[in-house]
Amino acid sequence: MNIEVFSLCDAATNDTGKLNILGAFDTIWMVQAPAIYPQCAIALRLRFNRDERGEHNIVVNFVDVDGRHIMPSMNSLIKMDFPGEQRTGSANLILNIQGLKIEKWGEYSIDLQIDGRNVSSLPLFVMPRQ
Repeated sequence: MNIEVFSLCDAATNDTGKLNILGAFDTIWMVQAPAIYPQCAIALRLRFNRDERGEHNIVVNFVDVDGRHIMPSMNSLIKMDFPGEQRTGSANLILNIQGLKIEKWGEYSIDLQIDGRNVSSLPLFVMPRQ
């Protein structure tokens, strides 16, 4: 399995297998904390080999620097199947987040688990706007 895309962004769509991403970012500038970030999305595109056919459990956790969840875990199940003799197949997953509560300035982490294994992590920096 390869991670082709794993990004925090303003918005994402999936149109017949095409992953569209708008406004990828890693920093939020806020006037005050705590605050609510109105809307964002996590865009994910995974590529699996033929021997990885079947179901795969995807878990995304959004945590603060102390490892505390700032929102419930996001869970999804992907079923991979390949037509004909195709060697690999891809799957897109979009996790929309509404009303993300940011308690304090600092670094946050978006952690990706696939089938119970930690496979990647994205940083999110929340900074005071001067």
